[in-house]
Parts: sequence; C-alpha cells; structure tokens
Amino acid sequence: MSIQILPARLANQIAAGEVVERPASVIKELVENSLDAGATRLHIEIEKGGAKTIKVTDNGSGIVKDELTLALSRHATSKIHDLSDLEAITSLGFRGEALASISSVARLTLTSRPAEQENAWQAYAQGRDMEVVVKPAAHPIGTTIEVQDLFFNTPARRKFLRTEKTEFTHIDEVIRRIALAKFNVSFTLTHNGKVVRQYRAVNNKEQYIKRIGQICGQPFVEQAIEVECQHGDMQLWGWIANPSYHRVANDLCYSYVNGRMMRDKLINHAIRQAFADRLPLNTYPAFVLFVELDHKEVDVNVHPAKHEVRFHQSRYVHDFIYTVCHQALEDNVQNQPSLAQHQVQPAEEVSFEAQVAQQLSPTHTGTVTAREGTYVKPLQHVREPSSYQSTNVVNSNAADVYQQLMTPYQQTSVSANEAHLPEEEIQLLHIVEQRFALIALNGKLQLLSLTKLCQLIESTRLQQQWHTGLVSQPLLLPIAISLSKEQLGCFNDNIDLLQQAGIVAHTLGGGKLQIRQYPAILRNESVSDSFMNIIDGLIQLTETATDNDLIGLISLQLAQRDFTLATAEVLIQQASTTFQQEKISKIALNSIDVDLTSLLNQF
Repeated sequence: MSIQILPARLANQIAAGEVVERPASVIKELVENSLDAGATRLHIEIEKGGAKTIKVTDNGSGIVKDELTLALSRHATSKIHDLSDLEAITSLGFRGEALASISSVARLTLTSRPAEQENAWQAYAQGRDMEVVVKPAAHPIGTTIEVQDLFFNTPARRKFLRTEKTEFTHIDEVIRRIALAKFNVSFTLTHNGKVVRQYRAVNNKEQYIKRIGQICGQPFVEQAIEVECQHGDMQLWGWIANPSYHRVANDLCYSYVNGRMMRDKLINHAIRQAFADRLPLNTYPAFVLFVELDHKEVDVNVHPAKHEVRFHQSRYVHDFIYTVCHQALEDNVQNQPSLAQHQVQPAEEVSFEAQVAQQLSPTHTGTVTAREGTYVKPLQHVREPSSYQSTNVVNSNAADVYQQLMTPYQQTSVSANEAHLPEEEIQLLHIVEQRFALIALNGKLQLLSLTKLCQLIESTRLQQQWHTGLVSQPLLLPIAISLSKEQLGCFNDNIDLLQQAGIVAHTLGGGKLQIRQYPAILRNESVSDSFMNIIDGLIQLTETATDNDLIGLISLQLAQRDFTLATAEVLIQQASTTFQQEKISKIALNSIDVDLTSLLNQF
C-alpha cells in the first residue's frame, strides 16, 4: 500500500479518538476553553447524559467573526505561537485540536460575541464534510458551544457509551474537579432541564472551605487539615483529611498543578507516602492539594488528556510534597494527642527491633498492625542502630530474681550461698514511671535514672565524634522561628559552637531566625522545639559555653523518652559494656538500704 496523506475528516476523527473519549471529555475541553477565555460564569446544560446535547455558555472574551471558521480547524489556537510558548504553557488548552475533533464526530454550533463587536455570529459544522457555515445570531458577550448527537457518524464509538446515569456521573465529576481549581468562577450544571449543581464564586480563602464542603462533603471539612508552604518558586497549599477519614475508593483524591487537574503518579505517590502506615490496608487518603511552580519547570505536553505532567526536578517536587504533608500530619497529632485514641482501638505492643527499623526508615510515620485500622504511634526518640543492641527477652536472671521477690518461700530460710547474686551483673527488676529502673547492683536494690544513664551513653558517643564535627543534615524546607532579644543574643554569641554541632542558621531580621541545617542525630526531634531547648539551656549557663556544655544539652534531648522493660534492658546492657559499675552506681538517684541476700534469707 502506498503512502498518502489522510483526508482532513479522517485525520480529525483519528484525533478525536484521543480527545473525545465520552461526553465528559467534551465537557472538559469546552469548559477549559471557556476558562482560558477569562470566563467567570459558566452554564453547562446536558441532555440524555450528554449523548443528545451538550451546551456550554460562558461570559469570556469571545471569538471575532473572522476567526470562527479558523477556530474549528485542526491545530488552530490563540494560546501558543512558537516553541518558547510550548516550553512554558500557562493555559489549560494549547494543542488546537478540541473543537475540530468534536465537530468531526458530532453536530457542533459555535456562537460568540467579543466586546468589540456589536453583533454575535454563529458557526455551524457537521461531521460529514467538515464544512463551516457562518451566519449572524443574537448572543451576549461571551461564547456558547452546543454539541448535539455525539458520535452520530461513528456508530462503533456510540455503542460503547454507558447508561445515561453513568455518563452524567462522569460529567458531574469533571465539573467537581474543575470547580475545585477555580474558586472565583461560578458553575451551574443542569441535566434534562433540572439544576443539579450550582457553585457560586468565592474570592477569598476564608470562603474556599464553603465550596470544599459543597464538593467534598461536610465530613471532609470537619476532618480537614489545612496545608500551606512555600519554598522558593514552589508552593503547596490545600487540605488533607485526618487519616481516620480514610476512603475505600480514591473518590476524594484531588490534586492540581498550576490550576490544572491531575492524576499524576508522582504526586499521588508522594501524598500516599506521607500518610504511609497511618491508613488501613486497601484504603485511600482524602485531599485537595494545589501545587504551584514556575511554568518552565513542568511539561504538560506528555499525556493525551493532560492528566499527567513531567517535572524537570521530579525528585525535588516529590520530596517537597511528601515533607509538607508529613509534617502537617505530625503537627496535627501533636496538637490533638487524643484524636488517634478516639478513632482507633488500642494497639498491640510492637517489638523494639521493629520500632527501631520503622523509625530509621525515611518514609516511616507509624505502623498498622494485623488488626485493620489499628495505629501504633512510633517511638519518638529512637537513635541509630549503633547506639544500642536491641533484644526482646528480659535477662533470665533478672526475671528469676524478680519472681523470688514476689513469691513467698515455703522454706523457713535460705542459705547465703543459695541466695547469693553475682556482683558482676546488674539485675533489672522493674520499670518505674517509664523513667527509672529498679535494679540489683552489688547485692543492693537501687533506683536508677534511665534518662541520666542514656544521657551518659550519648554524651560519651558525642565526645568521640566532636573533634571531627557532627554530621549536619540540610533541611528540605528551612524552618523560620521567632526569638526573643535574649535568645537572639545567645545565638550570636555561640554561633561558631552551634555550627560545629551541625546547626546552621541565619538571622532574617525582626527577631526571626531561619534554620537551614541541623544535626543528623536529632533528625527525629522537632527542629524548632529542639533548637529552642538548646538556646534556653545555653542562656542558663553562668559562664561562656564550652563544647561539653553543648554536648550535654544535645545528649539530654536524645535521652528524653519513655522506657519499657525491653528498651531499659538494652540500655543497661550497653552501659555495662561501656562503663564500670561504680560509674553506673553513681548515676542511681537513690540507694535502697536493703541487703538483697538478707532480704531473701527472711523468707
């Protein structure tokens, strides 16, 4: 078969296969054209699910008479003119194929009047010969496009249309998605002469939540967490729902890039990663998020329906979205600590190794146990694996001693040899208030401060690393905090010492400070809270701060956590191999003046 150029009608119908999938596709293209024309009011009329009639009326800029015929030609557009325009597309449409494709598979009537024309003109095109007839008409400023008998000349495509209800459901969803992106535009949707949706324009963010409630429902609004963050030329704002408001379908997953509705895999992956294990299996988060960035940094010409884009810095965009959403969820948990308790059932205990692995994972925020919907809050202060060697089993000798203390002996006495405890071992008996350990040391009961013991271990490790400088981790999003005059003065006095610890910050003026890098060992802490604690600790010093002073403040933060029997056992084992017993004994807050051997002999 020889090569030949396809007839215009056939070429348009082939293009229509990508552009016009169903009536909802027609609605999307026509409404986006109206928005590009600056319309602030749109009226969409549908009959028979769009198979019979689709009519879109707007108050946009309109099309002049001489360009009506050209508007229905393929590859005719006013939105781009050269290659440089294609590299930074600011409009929703740009290919110039929509009207030509629609007119090739339907009967299309285009009526328009721009402000500079006294009269309106109407262009009519029918799919068979693609001939355009232009005649005068009556119409206010703006444009009306009426599409009748969709796929009348392509029966194979028409038979694939679903029921009237199904097709209108798809149309309704398209209008919902577009209405979420254009708060300043009024939308009215009618079906078979009945008004189904009416969204009034809102012009300030305080009123945005009203439209969110109309489209996403009041339950979403009640569970919504507002998100807003800007970094350089990129901004992310919108709302994410509390994880307890999870969905069994992805029906409330709305994301936009520069006002264009998206179903982009990179964006969805970043958001789901932010929720991580906070969601039960086979459920979806709910969100309405807007990404705004330089148009030159995103390529929208990579998908036939423009539902996906390609970011020039995809990793940066992914991490930015993930970090902002993850931090918003973390802040919400901290501000409302009882929320998770009310929404989920008590969680089963998770092994220490599993919690450490989860906390060190870069994407971890929690874990869902085998019981669906159960959320386990992760350890907040778990350190690197090199700090402790984890174990699940409490020392058997400690368990035996504890059992002996709690169980009466049938014998009237026990010999000293039988009751003797090895002095070279520290026996962990009990945890008190998740901060102290009741231990047997050198035959005596002692109450040991686990916080002080942990601080001693961390301080020793930091002193070994200090001469080479602590590892400093750049923050993806610099954190700005407000300081008092005294705090700012303390920062300036100790700026060199703080930089040696890995804290890099710059003053912004007006008592504000921007933190750009922070010690990697404190990556699990709240940067702002951690920094304020360090500054306040330095202020309390009566003399000039030294290396040891700052090491002490950092190690204290690493030690501030709750201990379980298993984590305390790990800590004591680590201390036993690092320090002498005399040093550990001095950390004990109080020595209980009871000889353990004598105590056992009394039974």
